[in-house]
Amino acid sequence: MKPLARPSRLAPGARVAVLAPSGPVREERLQAGLDILRGWDLDPVGAPHVLDRHGEFDYLAGTDADRAADFQAAWCDPTVDAVLCARGGYGAQRMVDLLDWDALRAAGPKVLVGYSDVTALHEAFAVRLGLATLHGPMTSAVDFLKNTRAQEHLRATLFDPESVRVIHATAGSALVPGRARGVALGGCLAILATEQGTPHARPGTRGGLLMIEDVGESAYRIDRALTQLLRTGWLDGVAGIALGSWERCGPYEELRAVFADRLGGLGVPVLEGFGFGHCDGALTIPFGVAAELDADAGTLTLEEPALR
Repeated sequence: MKPLARPSRLAPGARVAVLAPSGPVREERLQAGLDILRGWDLDPVGAPHVLDRHGEFDYLAGTDADRAADFQAAWCDPTVDAVLCARGGYGAQRMVDLLDWDALRAAGPKVLVGYSDVTALHEAFAVRLGLATLHGPMTSAVDFLKNTRAQEHLRATLFDPESVRVIHATAGSALVPGRARGVALGGCLAILATEQGTPHARPGTRGGLLMIEDVGESAYRIDRALTQLLRTGWLDGVAGIALGSWERCGPYEELRAVFADRLGGLGVPVLEGFGFGHCDGALTIPFGVAAELDADAGTLTLEEPALR
């Protein structure tokens, strides 16, 4: 697995598009997030359909076509330097096939930020564009709006990426000790499992540092997703694994037993409690960047800054 092309860092005054590729967004949360971005001396612009709600499916932020059109228009707008997702939920997998990848490629590299359901876009951008992305807080999510650590780590990554070359786990410990080098990738476990067999899923994780997390999934569902990835061979050759947050997934001791059973036999370092994903103060993790994972020290050390 080779490192991907890194987009440029942001500078004061940069124009950023905020859109909803998945679930619906509350207006008051959207405005609160935009205010934070303005406080960073950015010029945030809400996409035309960012506050839409689907007429039949209340878990979608408008129609698939409109969500895809918002994304494509923002990415292809030469005045936009970054695309920030307002929230996750579900829906990115429904719109990702509607994007014109030739047009996105022609528009050149930009910063993409999001997590949860946005995992589908992280994978697609890696496979179709060879572009590094940021698994980071979404601008209308409560954990971003109310947590200074999440805000400041994303801000540092966007403006001063050299300052966050070493990312420290918030409460990390080694499930399997050791160190490993590879290229960071991953996201929401359920999305990674359900992406298998699609045109936007990478063939495997060989040479990669897999960063996974999820929310609201019971132990047997997490077991099922990991077993799916094992059975398909997707985890063959993975260099190391970091486990993020598992909010509302049941008692952690039950989950820990699943992780030890399903991942412990891979013979690679496994770090738990890293602190990215669906949790307070979520860290921003660059995908597509070469790094070293130290499960004993609880660190991910980037070989290059997340952004150029």
